[in-house]
Amino acid sequence: MSDSVSDCTEHRSLVTEAEVEALVRGICFKTGPPRLLGVEVEWLVHELREPRLPVTPARLEAAYTAVRALPLRSALTVEPGGQLELSSLPAASLMECVETVSADLAAVRGALRERGLGLSGYGQDPWKPPSRFLREPRYDAMERCLDRTGPEGRAMMCSSASVQVCLDAGYEEPGPLGHGRRWWLAHQLGAVLVAAFANSPMAAGRPTGWRSTRQSLWAAMDPGRSGAPSLAGDPRATWARHVLDAPVLCVRNPDGPWSTPEGLTFRAWTRSGSPPDRTDLDYHLTTLFPPVRPRGHLELRMIDAQPGDDGWMVPLAVTTALFDDAEAAETAYRTVKPLAERAGSQAAPCNPLWTEAARGGLGDPELREAAAVCFAAAAEALPRIGASPAVREAVARFTDRYVARGRCPADDLLDQFHGKDIRT
Repeated sequence: MSDSVSDCTEHRSLVTEAEVEALVRGICFKTGPPRLLGVEVEWLVHELREPRLPVTPARLEAAYTAVRALPLRSALTVEPGGQLELSSLPAASLMECVETVSADLAAVRGALRERGLGLSGYGQDPWKPPSRFLREPRYDAMERCLDRTGPEGRAMMCSSASVQVCLDAGYEEPGPLGHGRRWWLAHQLGAVLVAAFANSPMAAGRPTGWRSTRQSLWAAMDPGRSGAPSLAGDPRATWARHVLDAPVLCVRNPDGPWSTPEGLTFRAWTRSGSPPDRTDLDYHLTTLFPPVRPRGHLELRMIDAQPGDDGWMVPLAVTTALFDDAEAAETAYRTVKPLAERAGSQAAPCNPLWTEAARGGLGDPELREAAAVCFAAAAEALPRIGASPAVREAVARFTDRYVARGRCPADDLLDQFHGKDIRT
């Protein structure tokens, strides 16, 4: 959501359909030994005195002015509805990433606290309706475009928050999956991550029927924009086709409102009398929101924002362990392979497995069993990848509270809504 590129260019370098395919194949998968990782953590901003009250735009603007003055190492961005996002720099280890973001997050929380504001970790705002904070051409155009398919896009823009884990694409491996092994694992493990970390069961103060309302919104939104490409074949080729066949969100205009053409794919645009240039392609890539987005590295976008000061560390640690530790990765691969049959041929996030993960969390027996195996493998791997005792303890607490009981954070919020005691 925080992606941005230059709005215009002095010298346009027009691109053909073949050039787009070659560029996408070259820039979106950079393979080699996994070395770097990162995380993007989004938060809803609330009034400390009453989290259910909306924060006025004037108070948000004043708070963000103060936060932007902080000497942060992470990139700070503001989302369309006023959500706050911290994006780490690429880190060489899990603990480098954790320590950097933790320090920045503590500074941000302190600056907000001085102004009577706090941060909430929910995948979707449980109480307040979607409301735009940023008024920029990108988001004006996005709102107009996404409104065509229903209210889900507006809710995604203004009310959602996530933990996005970023990992290297990995080696070009021999065998039928080639360098797509981590690409395949990300999509199949994705349903387990959706279920385990589901944390958005309410909207407008009422249960929605989903443990991850946020994920249900992504699935219902414009499928050409939020859907995943086929996992069959070479990932470079399938992603390049997906990019070309995806709808154009907008055509930027430095001198006025951006247009939102209906039914225009990027492929059709390259064949038109006014074809796009390289900056248009770069921008188009930022308007595609699949659950796993290749950006040189792999960006896993399916995890709801998590509660508590250190909740975001758990999906980062678990996911990193399951991808970057060889033994844990092999366990995860074997564990989710049977789930691929249940997912069927339909791509994430609309296939039956992802739908059940979003609807029921770990209430599904197969997802619960897969989560238990994967979290156990991650716990064993964490010391090997240098995780601190505090991070290992956070993962253990999460596992005991949720995974071992077939629960997810969404169940706590639902219990609170129904007046149940969640202290145990």
